Amino acid sequence: MTIVESFIRLKNYSETENFAGWDPYDGLNSKVFQRLPFFKRSALCRLVVIQGFKRSPINLRRIALVPKEHNAKGIALFLNGYCNLYHALQKGVNSGISGEECLEKIHYLANLLLSLQNKGYSGACWGYNFDWQARRIFLFPKNTPTVVATSFAVAALCEAYEITRNKTYLSEALSAADFVINDLHRTECGNGFLFSYSPLSGNNTVFNASLLGSKILSVCYHYTKNEEYKRLARASVEACCEAQNKDGSWIYGMLPVQSWIDSFHTGYNLEALQTFQNLTGDYSFQKNIIKGFDFYIRNFFLAGGTPKYYHDRIYPIDIHCPGQLFVVLSRLDKFGDWQQLAEKVMGWTLKNMQDKKGYFYYQIKPHFSSRISYMRWSNAFMFNAMSYYLNS
Repeated sequence: MTIVESFIRLKNYSETENFAGWDPYDGLNSKVFQRLPFFKRSALCRLVVIQGFKRSPINLRRIALVPKEHNAKGIALFLNGYCNLYHALQKGVNSGISGEECLEKIHYLANLLLSLQNKGYSGACWGYNFDWQARRIFLFPKNTPTVVATSFAVAALCEAYEITRNKTYLSEALSAADFVINDLHRTECGNGFLFSYSPLSGNNTVFNASLLGSKILSVCYHYTKNEEYKRLARASVEACCEAQNKDGSWIYGMLPVQSWIDSFHTGYNLEALQTFQNLTGDYSFQKNIIKGFDFYIRNFFLAGGTPKYYHDRIYPIDIHCPGQLFVVLSRLDKFGDWQQLAEKVMGWTLKNMQDKKGYFYYQIKPHFSSRISYMRWSNAFMFNAMSYYLNS
């Protein structure tokens, strides 16, 4: 089966489901759990439910009455993917979709994404469609805006604007700069600062989340030339680059609670740094990109195409690990240099992680793998990733 055929199967599956589905972290959406007020009030019970649903290789969601829903980040990934397909069509690439259908989906998904944004903040922002318990530290209620979800939404809406010239898409996306500047906490770090993950997370910061805040501001600077956006984006980038290890890696986690080095978050960092550089014209951190990419490409993929989760061990192989590779190679203009590896990783992923129905599995483990279909985490992510591959 060709890559295009595999992509069409994923496309058909996702469209049949109307881009709605389950998520690894949606256990608290269970209508059964919602009817148990005592357990709902317990942080430990909430954590057990989330992790139990997430870690179980058996899908408990049907019997627990967890509804399939739209997720803002997932919709943004699908939207960005259709924008990539539109550009691929202009190059004559056959991706199993017509130009008219592609534009129809872009408008549909862009408007759906706008309908999912949060209200009551300084600017446009997006969160997740489920309550999320961050260990036993704090609870993010359903739809709490995060810089992660917002960054994907902003990027996708701007891509949709470039194709459709619908000014509403652009104006809503640009207002997200006010959310980043006014609603996110900043933590001093070295010569710069780090943006928090969400308005509720306070001093709990992660380098990846902060770089996605910089990415939002870089995109907004590109359209407005507001120097304050560029200045703040650079301050966050500087802090994150100062925290980069000598070997080019970054430690990820909600510091100082937990930390690790993994594949796709490293890829997120590289993508965000490249976006900052491309859109602001500031090349001060080119060495950090080069060093980071060298670590990424040499530590997270085996010669035969098997993707690794961590730099020092393989399992669990999460669908994000192969998927982010194609985004990084595209955004850093590295497809030509690493075409052979890209083909091997794509081939391994289609063989080992795509179901015959078209959807992608969540994680592969040595013994009990999770072959559950998750719309945001697996299908939207691979839809976007494969669109970059087809458009390369």
